[in-house]
Amino acid sequence: MLNCNGRLLDLSSPVVMGILNVTPDSFSDGGRYVVPDAAVAAARAMQDNGAAIIDIGGESTRPGAEPVSVQEEMDRVVPVIEALRELLDIPLSIDTSKPEVMEEAVKAGAGMINDVNALRASGAVEMASALSVPVCLMHMQGEPRTMQQAPRYGDVVAEVKEFLRQRIRHCETAGIPRENILVDPGFGFGKTLEHNLALLRALSGFCELGAGVLAGLSRKSMLGALTGREAHERLAGSIAAAVLAAERGAAIVRVHDVAETVDALTIVNALTGVQK
Repeated sequence: MLNCNGRLLDLSSPVVMGILNVTPDSFSDGGRYVVPDAAVAAARAMQDNGAAIIDIGGESTRPGAEPVSVQEEMDRVVPVIEALRELLDIPLSIDTSKPEVMEEAVKAGAGMINDVNALRASGAVEMASALSVPVCLMHMQGEPRTMQQAPRYGDVVAEVKEFLRQRIRHCETAGIPRENILVDPGFGFGKTLEHNLALLRALSGFCELGAGVLAGLSRKSMLGALTGREAHERLAGSIAAAVLAAERGAAIVRVHDVAETVDALTIVNALTGVQK
């Protein structure tokens, strides 16, 4: 059970994290929720459809994405978090790498920090420790603008696992308790299709790190490479990937299509005998 700024997140069985991008340029839903009212309506629908937590992002991390300023990112996410804090019962997560955004988002009501940069920015791990909320550390080779140009590994599973192990240690040294740490192998973030498939096959091994595992495969380009479908046509592939991740030990699956994935995980949980 994670305490997310006063709201509890039960991870005794796999749960769904709904994706809410309040950006104009995210790879799948960019621009749909830039207007706060649209974002609030989408988040309410996610809760109604069974999301256990909603991840709010104000800066696209798609391949080739350009960074945005601290102020612009805060202007996008803080009003939405403030509104949803009053309207929803489930925890909210802030998808950011900037310590200033982390601080304002948690003040506004966010209860988790989901960082694609694994708290490596200057001051980020100290800020996360001071805020005392759970964190998710993701692996990324390079940075969004260049990460997909020529990703290379000797052994992708071993290297990603070792990176996450080191980041866990660094966070613990900074005062973040192990029970407040999640890890994400970073599907699509500086990985080829073969790298992504290798990580999914070996996902159960990441549970050995002693931190909950988050898997974000929804609508990713790896699914397009396998099926030949565009991002908005990847529902079936996304559900299959979420089910495979859950069966391999993922505590949280981060998805665009909440209702359908909740139904799929209900079947997984019934078969494993873990139902809430």
